[in-house]
Amino acid sequence: MKVLVVGPGGREHAIIRALRRDPAVQAVEAAPGNAGIARQVTCHDAAADDGSAIAALAVDGRFDLVVIGPEAPLAAGVADAVREAGIPVFGPSQQAAQLEASKAFAKEVMAAAGVPTAQAVHAADPTAAADALDRFGAPYVVKDDGLAAGKGVVVTEDRSAALAHAESCFAAGGTVVIEEFLDGPEVSLFVLCDGQNLVPLSPAQDFKRIFDQDQGPNTGGMGAYTPLDWLENYTETDDDGAVRDFTSVVVEKVARPTVQEMAARGTPFVGVLYCGLAVTSRGVRVVEFNVRFGDPETQAVLERLETGLGRLLLDAACGRLGEDRQLQWRPGSAVDVVLAAENYPDSPRKGDVITGVEDAEQLDGVAVLHAGTAVNDDGALVTSGGRVVAVVATGESLQEAVQRAYAGADRISWPGMQYRTDIAAKAVRGEISVTSPSNSVQTATSSIPAQTGGPGAPNASAAAPSPAPAPSAAAAAERSAAGADWAPGQQLPGWQHVASGKVRELYQPAPGSAWAGQDVLLMVATDRISAYDHVLTPGIPGKGAILTQLSLWWFQQLDAEGIGHHVVTSEPGPDGVPQQVAGRALIVRRMTMVPAEAIVRGYLTGSGLLEYQKHGTVTGISLPEGLQDGSQLPEPIFTPSTKAEQGDHDENITFHALAEQNGADLARRLRETSLRIYRLAEERTREAGILLADTKFEFGLDDDGELVLADEVLTPDSSRFWPAEAWQPGGPQPSFDKQFVRNWLTSPDSRWDRAGGQEPPALPEHIVRATRERYVDAFRRITGAEPSL
Repeated sequence: MKVLVVGPGGREHAIIRALRRDPAVQAVEAAPGNAGIARQVTCHDAAADDGSAIAALAVDGRFDLVVIGPEAPLAAGVADAVREAGIPVFGPSQQAAQLEASKAFAKEVMAAAGVPTAQAVHAADPTAAADALDRFGAPYVVKDDGLAAGKGVVVTEDRSAALAHAESCFAAGGTVVIEEFLDGPEVSLFVLCDGQNLVPLSPAQDFKRIFDQDQGPNTGGMGAYTPLDWLENYTETDDDGAVRDFTSVVVEKVARPTVQEMAARGTPFVGVLYCGLAVTSRGVRVVEFNVRFGDPETQAVLERLETGLGRLLLDAACGRLGEDRQLQWRPGSAVDVVLAAENYPDSPRKGDVITGVEDAEQLDGVAVLHAGTAVNDDGALVTSGGRVVAVVATGESLQEAVQRAYAGADRISWPGMQYRTDIAAKAVRGEISVTSPSNSVQTATSSIPAQTGGPGAPNASAAAPSPAPAPSAAAAAERSAAGADWAPGQQLPGWQHVASGKVRELYQPAPGSAWAGQDVLLMVATDRISAYDHVLTPGIPGKGAILTQLSLWWFQQLDAEGIGHHVVTSEPGPDGVPQQVAGRALIVRRMTMVPAEAIVRGYLTGSGLLEYQKHGTVTGISLPEGLQDGSQLPEPIFTPSTKAEQGDHDENITFHALAEQNGADLARRLRETSLRIYRLAEERTREAGILLADTKFEFGLDDDGELVLADEVLTPDSSRFWPAEAWQPGGPQPSFDKQFVRNWLTSPDSRWDRAGGQEPPALPEHIVRATRERYVDAFRRITGAEPSL
């Protein structure tokens, strides 16, 4: 076949290099190419973003395939022009390229497809931007909504700098997307798409900042390496219990839903979907989508590809990838180091003579791929862009590849040349690690792996739950405080640990146990306490037992009113709750959980107050004027929210949105049942001298489709309880929850810089003691009894 590669940079040079290795490719040409590409293939003087010129060139040259490299031609519709000319093209249409051209559009698609990503706000003016920055807090993430060649993102602890970047985008006539910051290392994965089928390449990691140790401004990328050995043992568990490795997670949770959503919109995606990802403590999250091969990751990834690239891209362009396309890779690692011009990324200097390229290419396993190069009037190779060349090296080990790449870089020079000296350094030293996220702590059947080798398990390795994490120092402290022979995550007789949440541990029946084969879980409440998305140390002694016993008390009261719950038993014994966790554990039914939080508010505070102050409503429900923080509402209101994954934040939604997501009948039943429970509970707590300001319920559906209460119910962790004698509207109310913890963390006494990203300090003894007493006091007042501790 004869292939035309469109674009002038290092990515295109890498694609051409890989195409020339493919026996199925007889000829490769480029438009416009660069000085390095021109040394290897014929280059045509055609602008990459001129659709008419590229289409005419493809027809006149009788090319069998056109590969479009950069984002700008794709956003300009060059792929459409080539397709209209009847030539197969690897690259998405202008409409499909909106996944990169508009970050707001990408967020919309991800939301529709259920793709895990950071929460975000699309802002078009400084006021909206400032509100979004305050909502998410530091580190601040501000992205130019349009194309920015990889440099339109600012991540900073400085709020003023973040706002300034947003304002510069507004001044240029654009908008911004402001996101929550995602923790964890970033990974790039290219997924080839033919509009329906997908083929992933090898994960890579690139380095965006200009200077070592990730200092300085963002660039288009200063180097990359692949594969990522530290991802080898990473897994996530699907809703059906199947354990997936990293690449499978991205394909099934990110790429495939996105491609399916694009097809459903009538804009099928054909090309490469660049998935920029963060491997967070909560699982894989999308940072961004691009619609082309990434630069500089492509230089490293394609260097290891043994499968013929030409046939692969042609099959993608023609819808022939197939459902199970397998690729072959060279063993070992590949690394590339980008050599940049002086003043890059601001105003790079051009015209400097480059020497040593040929010397570098004489080294074993080393190639030099050109990006910003040209030839001057004297025939000398000179700089003509910011990122000038990438030195690519392979080796049997990552360390060998790194050494070869830097040996090559040392042979090349020009005035003002700059490059990072730490590409892949942390990986070489073994300093990067990720932990497979714990499964969701919801009690839904779908979130718990099947028993190894049991019904529905195709094989032991695919269905086995991920290993429980070793007990942390906090867990050990908790065990000591509780005086029990159990630590969170530790196995229990007759039960297998399958999931850890912030404050709970989940177990499934072990094979051969009394509960084996039954659809139940053991839910154990720990003494951990969390605030501001951090699990704190030490725990609150007895907290798990207090809240479990209070939930059980409420379940029993509500059961008498005909409101069902998920508890099977709380009794200890050989056929019940293990003795080690008696008093803090419940055996519960597995259920299909309703994907929404059912919230009822009788008083105005929290997120409801914030919405009311802006709009006079709460989840679209109009409220009277003049209400204050702590005001009692005329009638309790049902205000649903999304059910965020662990570590994320719930988002209030309207009843209409709830009905659209779950059906009108289920939404109505959720509202009626939640309001009924609130009224019953509010009457009983008021008798105990406590105001039930608001509360959150979680429901499951039993086999008959009936609503069943699940998780915890009407505890200080799921409800705002206020002492009636101290209630005074007009400001925050004292409450029976972790108020002491929050107050101390945000006081000067803690010396905690919440915005600085550091872990909170250990809680002092007097805060632990006061918080524990709050929980005990709530239990006493509501139940009229003492908790069993």
